[in-house]
Amino acid sequence: MNEHQQPSARQRAIVEAGFARANFIGDLGIRMTDCGVGWVEAAVDILPRHAQQNGFVHAGLQTTLADHSAGAAAGMLAPEGHTVLTLEFKVNLLRPALCDRLLCRAEVLKAGRQVSVVEAEVFAMIGGEKRLFSKATVTMAVVEIPT
Repeated sequence: MNEHQQPSARQRAIVEAGFARANFIGDLGIRMTDCGVGWVEAAVDILPRHAQQNGFVHAGLQTTLADHSAGAAAGMLAPEGHTVLTLEFKVNLLRPALCDRLLCRAEVLKAGRQVSVVEAEVFAMIGGEKRLFSKATVTMAVVEIPT
């Protein structure tokens, strides 16, 4: 996707509404930080409730951040009257996450009429260095919005 191409007002509204209306995403503190045509960036500030039993950021938070960001990126490219739903995703957890904030960038690899494929990376800035914690490939079904 074109890194510098600005989304249309419709595309941006789809992404913003997708974050605003997803109560679970709001409960976790995940928010959209930027978007362009076919890509979305999101972030979450890490709180004690996001930790697993050993103090690392829970894999479920990383997975949810990647999945929702991927859906937002694919959703903006869906035809009018359609949305996307996750069909399948695979997440590689590359290292234990200890940080104050997770960042995610999801980018559509293929936007199809029935299926879209998105790649999402979850990382943090640690000591001035960008560290990749997990990488997801998400397959999305393009479906009609029920009326």
